[in-house]
Amino acid sequence: MQLLFHPVDLRLRHTFTIAHDSRDVQPTLIVELRDGEYSGFGEATATRYYGITIEGMVAALEEVRERIESHSLESPEEFWADIQPHLPQHPFALCALDQAAWDLWAKKQGQPLYKIWNLDPANSPLTNYTIGLATPERMLQKMQEWPWPLYKIKLGRPETDLEVIKLLRQHTNARFRIDANCGWTANDTVNKSKELAKLGVEFIEQPLPADDWTGAKAVFEQSALPIIADESCIVEGDVDRCAGYFHGVNIKLTKCGGLTPARRMIVRARELGLRVMVGCMTESSVGISAIAQLLPLLDYADLDGALLIANDPATGVTFNNGRVIYATDVDGTGAQLSTNA
Repeated sequence: MQLLFHPVDLRLRHTFTIAHDSRDVQPTLIVELRDGEYSGFGEATATRYYGITIEGMVAALEEVRERIESHSLESPEEFWADIQPHLPQHPFALCALDQAAWDLWAKKQGQPLYKIWNLDPANSPLTNYTIGLATPERMLQKMQEWPWPLYKIKLGRPETDLEVIKLLRQHTNARFRIDANCGWTANDTVNKSKELAKLGVEFIEQPLPADDWTGAKAVFEQSALPIIADESCIVEGDVDRCAGYFHGVNIKLTKCGGLTPARRMIVRARELGLRVMVGCMTESSVGISAIAQLLPLLDYADLDGALLIANDPATGVTFNNGRVIYATDVDGTGAQLSTNA
């Protein structure tokens, strides 16, 4: 088995702004595991907020190259368990490697990964389309440029956030989700939740800073809308902590270390009565196709990363009005790297 790297600068269709970051280009690392005629692909983005760089991910994987390339890959779970102890501080790199392992393994089985997992795409939720933080007028323009049945609205400016939602609501009947990216207080959240519920908002994602558990408890008990953890739910152990403080969790594969731990997190969240969402980090079709294999297990999905970029270096799942369409001519996750990538 051969390990290869494909670093790519993804150009965003629009400047993407959230409460703590703004960018026009998203660097990403596509990892390839090649075994004879088969290649499996995985992906993780560089993320300034978490201190993740392309160089750092490559260096971490180079440290375990010999171990990776000598592996028989009889089971992706066993592969993850063998490699993870050597990458304990590098979940993004581990995620890209894990996705590639599952893709390669399923391609060698001659089936789509979701079929091997006995999942039915007919049970999949719609995915939202994200409107990044901007002026209200610019956010409206972006929404009108991309008609969609379900929008995730990035907020985080407490003094104008309600006005933004009121403006957008005048121009669409689509469902809304709110992501405040840790930008509100507990009082902000409880008060705004009542108005947002009247404006067709489905839930609020991570309104408070990740370490404000006292505030999270108050919001959980008083909010008029469900509250979904994002920054408060990073790794497997966080799922248990979120019970009683959030109504659901948003699992990011890059943060937890890939499909292997994400599946365990989903199972544990269900045991605790939590709703389950899986999100993305503006990946290309490589990462999005891997995440999409989990769709039938979810309540909510945020898989619009590839829709936000102008130079997708890969093919894989596609979208039709919020519905994920799986590749029918490629096994594994359906991801294929373009020849010019």
